[in-house]
Amino acid sequence: MGLNSSPDDSTFKAQVQQLHRLTVYTRWLVIAILWTTVAPLSLWALREEIALWQNHFTWSAVRYGLAYHRFAALGLGLCIGLTTATLVWHSRNILFGLPAVDQRRLEQQVSKILQQGPSHPFWKWVISTPDQQKSKHFRDSV
Repeated sequence: MGLNSSPDDSTFKAQVQQLHRLTVYTRWLVIAILWTTVAPLSLWALREEIALWQNHFTWSAVRYGLAYHRFAALGLGLCIGLTTATLVWHSRNILFGLPAVDQRRLEQQVSKILQQGPSHPFWKWVISTPDQQKSKHFRDSV
């Protein structure tokens, strides 16, 4: 549907862009949730080692502290890894544009959402246009 030019081509492109925007927001939301839940728990598990590191910092102390607290290390690694991966992914998309493979994947997802109709969970976030949202808001306020 996205490859053929049609009168609704600009609408389809806007829907693909909206799905991409939703993907970006969702990734950052997941990262924010991880940093507010997993990271404090991991740091709390490392509180004794952190006190030791403040007094006598060595890289060996850090290594052994993380080695003996594997869940805390995994939690911090998950937070740092996902944040770094998302920063690189988002930067690449900003600097070089969306790769063709990702663009096709988004177009296919929008086509599936259009085929399923309003029963799809992403329908109201992807398919409804700002004009529809404004008119809905106006109808709700009257």
